Amino acid sequence: MISKARIKFLKSLQNKKVRDKERLFVIEGDKLVKEFLNAGIPIKMILGKPEFLNNISPDLIAHVDTIEKVSYDELKLLSTLKTPHNALAVVHMPEPEMIISEIIKEICAVLDFVQDPGNMGTIIRAAAWFGIKNIVCSQDCVDVYNPKVIQSSMGALLHVNIYYCDLKGLFISAAGYGIPVFGALLEGESIYDHKLDKKGFILLGNESKGISKDLIPFITEKIRIPKFNNARQGIDSLNVGMAASIVFSEFLRKSACTPD
Repeated sequence: MISKARIKFLKSLQNKKVRDKERLFVIEGDKLVKEFLNAGIPIKMILGKPEFLNNISPDLIAHVDTIEKVSYDELKLLSTLKTPHNALAVVHMPEPEMIISEIIKEICAVLDFVQDPGNMGTIIRAAAWFGIKNIVCSQDCVDVYNPKVIQSSMGALLHVNIYYCDLKGLFISAAGYGIPVFGALLEGESIYDHKLDKKGFILLGNESKGISKDLIPFITEKIRIPKFNNARQGIDSLNVGMAASIVFSEFLRKSACTPD
């Protein structure tokens, strides 16, 4: 039976301050735990039903610090989901170093004050799908290790480096490299007509407020996703997660069609 101390510790990791202090986060689900194991990601602890753990190769769990068999009721007590899966794991946070001279070599997504966990997860999945390796977030974006972000992004976290920093400082530091900043704005040129690049920053703003006013001066290329419906009611904008998927797709499509 799982101890009260362990239950308290695992539940505490639902809090961002605790996650940041411990440098740990929780993943849930058979598929997700297996993907992290197969990727060789450092895992501190796995809690799973016996039938799940018995089907994991000993080689995969050899380097896990703690492995504990638990019941469905115990998982239900720990889970953030309405219906828990057969396993959860406590994972060490990666500590990627953001080197500007490296991330500007390719397309890099930049998120300004994205608050909804579902949107963040969708953006991470879209970035991974289209081969965008780096996402830079403003300090006030939702935490990437929020349980809802983890669930909505799924295994995409394994394929994308995510950084948090002051975006003004980022753009100032990158200005000397002559890297374009593509800002998604309502008054921008259609992304289907605009000349896109194989490298640069794609800046996406907050769900309701858009891109912060103090970041507008750094935008060198204003782009938008045109609306093909003339209806004036009910559809006035796209969800930022949906918008990110469309923008990423168009950038990478044109990049693939453009010779070096």
